[in-house]
Amino acid sequence: MRIQDLAVIFIIIILPISLVLSSYTQNQVKTLSLQISYDNKLNNATYDALKAFKLNTLNSSTSNMANSKLKDIEASINTFFNSIASNFNMAGYNKDVLKHYVPALVYTMYDGYYIYSPYKNTLTDSEKAKSETLPDGEKLYGLKPYIYYSCRYKGTSNSKNYDVVITYALDNYITVQGIIDGTAVYKYGYLLDNIGGDYTNNGNSGKDITYRGIEIKEETLQEYIDKDNKLTYVKINGTKYYTEDNGNTWYYYLNGDKMQQVGAKYKTINEEGKQYYKEAYDFTKWIRDNLGDLNAKNAVDEKGNSLLDEQGNLKFGTYNIFDFGGKDSQEGSIEDADSNFNQHRLAVIRYSIEKNLSVAIANYNRYTTTISANFQMPKLEEDEWTKIINNVSIISFLQGLNIGGKVYNGYSIITNTENEEVVRDDAIYLVEADDLNDTGNYYRPTDTSLDNSKNYLGVLNLDFERRSRLKDDGSEMYFFPKKQLGSYTSIVNNFVSEETQDFYKYIDGKGENIAKAYYTALGRERYGMYRVNNLQVNEINKND
Repeated sequence: MRIQDLAVIFIIIILPISLVLSSYTQNQVKTLSLQISYDNKLNNATYDALKAFKLNTLNSSTSNMANSKLKDIEASINTFFNSIASNFNMAGYNKDVLKHYVPALVYTMYDGYYIYSPYKNTLTDSEKAKSETLPDGEKLYGLKPYIYYSCRYKGTSNSKNYDVVITYALDNYITVQGIIDGTAVYKYGYLLDNIGGDYTNNGNSGKDITYRGIEIKEETLQEYIDKDNKLTYVKINGTKYYTEDNGNTWYYYLNGDKMQQVGAKYKTINEEGKQYYKEAYDFTKWIRDNLGDLNAKNAVDEKGNSLLDEQGNLKFGTYNIFDFGGKDSQEGSIEDADSNFNQHRLAVIRYSIEKNLSVAIANYNRYTTTISANFQMPKLEEDEWTKIINNVSIISFLQGLNIGGKVYNGYSIITNTENEEVVRDDAIYLVEADDLNDTGNYYRPTDTSLDNSKNYLGVLNLDFERRSRLKDDGSEMYFFPKKQLGSYTSIVNNFVSEETQDFYKYIDGKGENIAKAYYTALGRERYGMYRVNNLQVNEINKND
């Protein structure tokens, strides 16, 4: 056979294969390109939703209250769908169409989370006769009831029988509800080791208190309420109260409007930092005495059965949850990131979110009739779970879109470290005490340029954010409560080194002045947060 004949045969065989491979490669490249494009669109929409939630809560005096928070979240959800519709408009998808491809949105908060997903409207016989706009059995989209980061425990601790539910949070605050030795209990507070001073030595009659060997002192706090007017304030249950006449008259702002606090007399010297550690000491002592040897193996479900994993093993293992230690203890402290308590707390939060989110996404298949995709919970990576269970965040899902070679199943996780929900360890910035006239800088607690020979005041990071308020004539103005500028090294060199992994030990090593400013501010800001359990004005703030 001539070589020309072989060449013709080779071309006849190879050419179709080459064309098929070329077409397949182009389709794969197009699919990959679409997937990256859709990931970016989903990330952008989720970021827009979180930004809207942050802005709404920062400029709302009632953002921590349930009804107001629901409105802020619903506004954030609306922003998400408007943003994603705008991003996907060129692809031919509008808002109403895209809604069917979003099986769930998750908003993780301080001590629980909301899931936005479809549900079937179910009416009673009397409601059916009254409702014309929402027919019985209609598919609706909305927020499911708030789900707490809770776990039930049943067993014996400190020779006492217990059946309690513990609700965890994004920090070391817990709530205990249930029965201990036949007595109903409802306790809440922060868990801390390393608390000392006269308060702990004199039967709770002393005034002085220390944390990690640092004496916690009173403070005088001031901030701007407009561009030029700087006033003394106290923060009580999430609300700041201001005085212009050294404590004789107090007022606050309700969504921009100035409101007089009739009959109020607060102390201009702030003691909330001290009170935080005093109450933490009392609550921690109660936990030691009543649930000190609570074991993870005693975690049960709503029916009282042991929690097991897919292999039939105990879900959380076997260990003492409340592993109290102290500064000099080889076991460390309960507030350490690697303590049994914190590891168990994070495991409970993850278990709750994973279980309920899986159910919500799986149930979506029963509600959708226009899409043939199989909606299911994706497997999240460990670093993604670390972000979710340590921060206020939004998790969005987009599934079922055709991108050529496969069906798109994407998700996005955007976290927020500056919010009204939680005071994180890194949420406290330090300003030089001599620079309270706003001529200096603010520093992150990990800033290498901090100088322990100087005096500092701890400030919540949110106080450097721009705020809005109404003027007397009804017009809106913008201002900054604190006017210090960020340190160059705090902004440019903002990274976490290995030595800061054990955050509290790192702060201890920075020196007494830095540690005192940081621990006092951390206690003050956490104590001043809004809590459902603390609606009354605390006695320590009254100036009788």
